Amino acid sequence: MHRCLLALLLLPAAAWAQSADQLEAIVSTDLGTFRFEFAPDKAPKHVEQFLKLARQGYYDGSAFFRVVANGIIQGGDPLLKDPKTAKNLWGTGGLNLLPGEFSDLKHVAGVVSTVRIPNKPDSDGAQFFVCVVPQASLDGQYSAFGRVTEGMDVVARISQAPADANSITDKPVRILKVTIEKKKEEPFLNATPAELRRTVTLKTTLGTLKIQMEPDWAPNHVRNFLKLTTTGWYNGTVFHRISKEFVVQGGLSTDRSSGPYHSADRWVHPVKGEFRDDVKHVRGIVSMARTDDPDSATTSFFLMLGAAPHLDGKYSAFGRIIQGMEILDAFEKEDLDGETPKRRLEVIEATID
Repeated sequence: MHRCLLALLLLPAAAWAQSADQLEAIVSTDLGTFRFEFAPDKAPKHVEQFLKLARQGYYDGSAFFRVVANGIIQGGDPLLKDPKTAKNLWGTGGLNLLPGEFSDLKHVAGVVSTVRIPNKPDSDGAQFFVCVVPQASLDGQYSAFGRVTEGMDVVARISQAPADANSITDKPVRILKVTIEKKKEEPFLNATPAELRRTVTLKTTLGTLKIQMEPDWAPNHVRNFLKLTTTGWYNGTVFHRISKEFVVQGGLSTDRSSGPYHSADRWVHPVKGEFRDDVKHVRGIVSMARTDDPDSATTSFFLMLGAAPHLDGKYSAFGRIIQGMEILDAFEKEDLDGETPKRRLEVIEATID
């Protein structure tokens, strides 16, 4: 078996000419599909091996057979392609193929890494595991080579498959197929200022308002908001804070009606602050929330209910309400527990006009 695997690795590289950092693996399973991108700068030989084997159909029909609930999932053993393989052999195939490639890529949630033979250095193989939550104890011990970009809910679901005391599943979760595709393109990534000058319609529990994007104020924050809007990331999120005569805040994945994971999570990242003293935080202005770090805005935004000059030049205002100002009045009439609305107030749907 190992001789056959090594023969695959010696095939010409011409078929894999496309840069690995522009590719993704799509892993289709009994319980759904997830995608992950590669880190060829961290573990080039492991990335090359996975790409070659996946394109040869090596993983198709194998399975995830070891799980720790909300911890990790492990799969890729070719022996499991045969449903008659004895359970005591699960996890013994497809090993001892590569030396380790340790890097500074941490085993955080979503990281894809390589299985090796316990207590045997440089015995990495074709089997892989995915972290559902951070696994700091594995850093520098295993060869991480990718990270999930979409479908973490599926990874978590696989981790919850029934298993015995040794974390071996009662029934394998089948890997139906692994395919390699070009990465999805991030919406609005290269949009011009003119293309960013759009209007967003925000349909909420209390009514509909329209927000005019202002790329002259904060082009990258506009780009970020339009990206999250067009992908549906904001749909079903809640307004979690109302501070009367000050702000209404929303835009977190927490308590989203469809769940905390979204296909556009891959494009959620901090945006560098774009602060202007000449843009005033007055009623109707839309701005981005952040932590004490000025460059930490990601998804959460706020609607101004009143003037707040202490925010000017310190928060990135990126739009203004041009229709539906009466919705702000409705927010201020809501019953609160402190600054938390007593009833669920949602972004039902956000669309770009």
